[in-house]
Amino acid sequence: MDINRRVFMAGTAAATGLIAGGPGRAVEKPAGASDYFGPGPGEALLSRNENPYGPAPSALSAISQCASKGCYYADKGVEKLSAMIAERHGVRKEQVVLGSGSTEILCAVALAWGRSGMIVCPDLFWDTTVLYGERQGAKSLRVPLKADMNVDLAAMDAATGEGVSLVHICNPNNPTGMLVDPAGMRTFAERITPKATLLVDEAYNELTDNPAANTVVDLVKEGKDIIVCRTFSKIYGMAGMRVGYAITSEKNAARIRGYLMSFGGNVSGLAAAIGSYDDAGFLERSKAMVREGREMILAAVKSAGLTALPCETNFVFVEVPDADAVKAAMAQRGIAIRGAYGTWKQYSRVSTGKLEDVRRYAEALPQVIDGLRG
Repeated sequence: MDINRRVFMAGTAAATGLIAGGPGRAVEKPAGASDYFGPGPGEALLSRNENPYGPAPSALSAISQCASKGCYYADKGVEKLSAMIAERHGVRKEQVVLGSGSTEILCAVALAWGRSGMIVCPDLFWDTTVLYGERQGAKSLRVPLKADMNVDLAAMDAATGEGVSLVHICNPNNPTGMLVDPAGMRTFAERITPKATLLVDEAYNELTDNPAANTVVDLVKEGKDIIVCRTFSKIYGMAGMRVGYAITSEKNAARIRGYLMSFGGNVSGLAAAIGSYDDAGFLERSKAMVREGREMILAAVKSAGLTALPCETNFVFVEVPDADAVKAAMAQRGIAIRGAYGTWKQYSRVSTGKLEDVRRYAEALPQVIDGLRG
């Protein structure tokens, strides 16, 4: 024990010497940890659908209280958050799956179901998880959007035949921001679930005007073969803390857990989620900020003589002459937005970040468009 103590003290002294630069030496102060996260100096970050007004004070307080417990595995936190989610939605906690963001769960579903059949999905949606499944050998069938850029439910239903194991949509859709009509969505679910599992990514549900009307969690409770994914990355402002979840049947939940890549979650992320899950005041304020930013973008779109797709999310899909050219011109002004999505080069996605950053975009957009037209 004495030897171990001497080794520990020697290591501590060596580390201290390195930081201080040793006797008679001056070293440059290392960058603070916060320098490695978020936008760079002067950058308006409007490209990643984040909520820069989070995490909530309730989440930060929970992190502060639990940070010293980071040396312990987080299984008790997993149990607690699962129970909270289950209670809110009226399901059993065995029907809740937690993951490192909803991305991990979506990837696990694509891998698990992709090994037993084909995945049917729109040709434009947040397809990172389907692409992951494809890299592991899964096959997908992509169905074109309707002329108005909405998801073509009838065509997806028609494509779901023998050999299809999973139908995957995002509602509201990303990057279009468009909602599927609630009545149409429910009819679609009724038609699909006898034939295949329906996976609905509801990452932006809490940002819609009527979240309860735009979810299919109640159909899970009725026993339909549906997996609903949610995340703390969007309205909760915890994108970098990686906490997401699925609500589904116990059978599906067990199958998903068998394909997860992480183990038990992380203490800080779980603490933040537990601390802010029921923080209605923060959620209302976040939603108000998103709406204000969205209205600023839409006003700028109109001022620039452009149009945008209808949306109820924290981003807007703007029709432009050339999305990549708009992205490049905005980057020259220190404003980060998304470029073209595949062949959809005429649409530019911009997120509602901090209002002062949205204002920079709104002021720059007419000038950028005039420059491209000129």
